[in-house]
Amino acid sequence: MKKTFATIMLLLAVASGLFAADKFYADDPLLKEPSPRDAAKVKNRKLNDYYDLLENSFQKRGERNEKGVMIRARDVNTLDEPMDGAWYTHRHYWHAMTDEQLQLGAGGQNPPSQEGQWTIVSAKSEGVTPGFVIVDAKNDKYYVKFDPMKYPELATGAEMISARLFHALGYHVPDYYLIHFTPQKLVLGKDVVFHDAEGRKRDMTQSDLDQLLAKVPRAGDGSYRAIVSLQIQGKPVGPYKYFGVRGDDPNDIVPHEHRRELRGLDIFAAWLQHNDSRSINSLDTLVQENGVTYVRHHLMDFGSTLGSLSTWAKTARYGGEYYLDFKPAPKQIFTLGLAVPYWAHAQYPGYPAIGGFEAATFRPDEWVPDYPNAAFQNRLPDDDFWAAKQVMAFTNQQIRAIVKVAQFSDPRAEQYMAETLIARRDKIGKAFLGKVLPLDLFAVENGQLTFHDLAREHGLDVKGELHITWASFDNKTSQSTPVPGAADFRVPATQGGEVSYLAAHLWRGDDTAKAITVYLRSTGGPTEVVGIDRTW
Repeated sequence: MKKTFATIMLLLAVASGLFAADKFYADDPLLKEPSPRDAAKVKNRKLNDYYDLLENSFQKRGERNEKGVMIRARDVNTLDEPMDGAWYTHRHYWHAMTDEQLQLGAGGQNPPSQEGQWTIVSAKSEGVTPGFVIVDAKNDKYYVKFDPMKYPELATGAEMISARLFHALGYHVPDYYLIHFTPQKLVLGKDVVFHDAEGRKRDMTQSDLDQLLAKVPRAGDGSYRAIVSLQIQGKPVGPYKYFGVRGDDPNDIVPHEHRRELRGLDIFAAWLQHNDSRSINSLDTLVQENGVTYVRHHLMDFGSTLGSLSTWAKTARYGGEYYLDFKPAPKQIFTLGLAVPYWAHAQYPGYPAIGGFEAATFRPDEWVPDYPNAAFQNRLPDDDFWAAKQVMAFTNQQIRAIVKVAQFSDPRAEQYMAETLIARRDKIGKAFLGKVLPLDLFAVENGQLTFHDLAREHGLDVKGELHITWASFDNKTSQSTPVPGAADFRVPATQGGEVSYLAAHLWRGDDTAKAITVYLRSTGGPTEVVGIDRTW
């Protein structure tokens, strides 16, 4: 028996050595997603908006972070960043964009041609405001949307601004343009299907077009203002959900509630009052690169951002409570309706182009979308920090430059929009940057470990000095051995084989819970930052 037990223990020891995984591999940190597997068999799917509302309001979907259960984002690399690919691309925070680049957005170089007429190939007649699909002289297809009659510039302005910001924040979004045209620019194509008031299908007539245009604002010179989006690359295959994975997509392996860019989207949505951030306003398309077909994931339809409800101006309740939120009811009953929620004190400037958008009552840590979102509810402090650092990267001047793309006719509305975005930005920084030790963008320069102290850079309250200790790090066993006498930001000399690792541990003041361990690798050439671990 003793011999058998000893043999088992020996085998276990050998097995543990054989199967011990390195913390870092030669290609870490991965900056781009690995080459995708072919997803040509993905099928189009539809999502009922009302079912989505009920499913997320009354059922707890996805795997959740709860008390005692903390599941960190699973789509990040060793630097704690999502990789560039089908979901996300690192942009403004990491590679500062110029004012012109920010204003161009996802493309900015291909508006509808002014030569010839625009041919309507399909039309949306339902709803308060109509929409068209047109083809221009270049044979490019654009989706056209208008402002509501009583709020000229509201929806188009919101969409122009928010699309630019979401693009700069790293998401795949359509290429949007603001256009002005007269009715003579439009011509009906052949066999354009139209649904009349009784829901019957028939060919669209010029009279139908005239009646649809009568529902939208018209300038004094007889022209119309509209926003157009260039057709997204690829074959549409429906929206994505904020939980689970898409079963027919071989590359969709991380549950969406554990994706960093979807968790962090909550903070961005709060900044831009994108309460309509739900599955119906996303789109997956099949695209082909290097002979491989894969799914790319897009955000779209930003007409209900900022102060716009697309067809009306927002009221104070948006962002303050869910559509089907029953928690406040007992308090209202107990106080006979005298307990006024904080968001009800919002006051708006009265600009038709702005609608219901303000910063005074904005509480970013209490903001909610129209209904529960599994990814949003799974946010952890590192997800919050990831989003907040990007919001804070927009300077006042850059925000003002982006607001200009809305082409508001009233300069006071333009100024108010920019100032409100700036004020909401600052509230996000105060609410979320300090949830972790807010150091970022680590590098090694001239033998020193360098980084950005975002708390100091953004004028937040900082208490205590930074402390650092160094250790040599065994990549196979993850064991650390302190480096004696190393207590400043100079990188200690490494010893050992061709590849060696160091670990720098940082904290501020007496707060040792909020700490960062930065891992450095030396391969005989320049020492590089290969990994980051955050605690809080």
